[in-house]
Amino acid sequence: MNQTNPTKSTKPAFTGYEVFVIAILAFLQFTVILDFMVMSPLGAIIRPQLNISPAEFGMAVSAYAFSAGASGLLAAGFADKFDRKKLLLFFYTGFLIGTALCAMATSYEFLLGARIVTGIFGGVIGSVGMAIITDLFSLQVRGRVMGFVQMAFAASQVLGLPIGLYLANKFAWHAPFWMIVIVGILPGIIIALKMKPVNAHLAMQHDRNAFEHMGKTVSNKGYLLAFLTTTLLATGGFMLMPFGSDFSIRNLGIKQDDLPILYGISGIFSFVFGPLTGYLGDKLGKYNVFIGGSILTMIMVAIYTNLGVTPLATVITINVLMFAGVLARMATSTALISAIPQPQDRGAFMSINSSVQQFAGGLAAFAAGHVISQGADGKLQHYSTLGIIVMSSMLVVIVMMYFINKQSVRKAAAANTPKPAREVEEEVFMIE
Repeated sequence: MNQTNPTKSTKPAFTGYEVFVIAILAFLQFTVILDFMVMSPLGAIIRPQLNISPAEFGMAVSAYAFSAGASGLLAAGFADKFDRKKLLLFFYTGFLIGTALCAMATSYEFLLGARIVTGIFGGVIGSVGMAIITDLFSLQVRGRVMGFVQMAFAASQVLGLPIGLYLANKFAWHAPFWMIVIVGILPGIIIALKMKPVNAHLAMQHDRNAFEHMGKTVSNKGYLLAFLTTTLLATGGFMLMPFGSDFSIRNLGIKQDDLPILYGISGIFSFVFGPLTGYLGDKLGKYNVFIGGSILTMIMVAIYTNLGVTPLATVITINVLMFAGVLARMATSTALISAIPQPQDRGAFMSINSSVQQFAGGLAAFAAGHVISQGADGKLQHYSTLGIIVMSSMLVVIVMMYFINKQSVRKAAAANTPKPAREVEEEVFMIE
């Protein structure tokens, strides 16, 4: 497979190997996303069993994000110095070890330490996967690729969370983490045996050392807007998601046993929304779809965060629509931001961008844990305040993404036109 051919992705269908890469990266992302997402519904079980406050639980969520952010920054300088396949396997192995430690945790302190270890390795996996996708697929089809990879988000909802919650209710809250470790071994083996090296970027490296490379990437003014945009993009999920199950049970009146149904049905619809929004982004314009997804998400957040006791069917409907908006934002924004870095900077850029996302998300979860409080009646208070913060950040991001879109389109056009134009000019000159 030619990694550097910019016209390859203009074919109407993906090759068999390209389909394999998309599928295996989606499967890998499934395990990583599930590890993060499972903390939210398990919060209703972990908090009383470990006797921890909302602020402490928010810190357990933030610990993963902070360690992932630090790891991403440290790895940034080396991200373009090695075969991306080898980096992916290294960090994925560490991620599985960290998840196994979470499964062994018997106290809040142990769990906190285990989440830090998991974050150190897990936080880099997404950026390496993104660099691989950017290396192998052009911007013209990247919305579809991102849409399919984002199906991992849906799969974690449909398969992972319901099964994980069932295991937690049946056995203990440790069981879902063991499930992730066991299931996660499979994609690691497949990648090691079947994925080709991803190393075309190595020929473009001219920096003297890793730290110089990281420094040049961080200081590149052309990347600053993308990093700032990512900071605000991370606010929504990290603020609302960690307390989603608690809010559903304590405020909306949803039963613990009904959580698998809530997450499962929402995830089934997400299987459709992920690829659909990616396809629409490629056809109608990624920024247009991003705006539509943002507006839908803001409407649903405004409704959801102000609900009282609500029938399960209504909560499911709101969640389905909210996830549709979220997936539209994720697939399109990721595709647009991925077009910003130069080929020789992709690994470093993605690592730094992931670190920014994790740090911002960690701060958001930490702040949310201090905004939220538990009333005498057991209900969570000030959840609607989080909704206002999230909606405000979305409005700002819509403006920032406008400029990201212009920048990405400009870079894509420059990448596709200069070389043929030069060749034509040289041919005409020789004829004359």
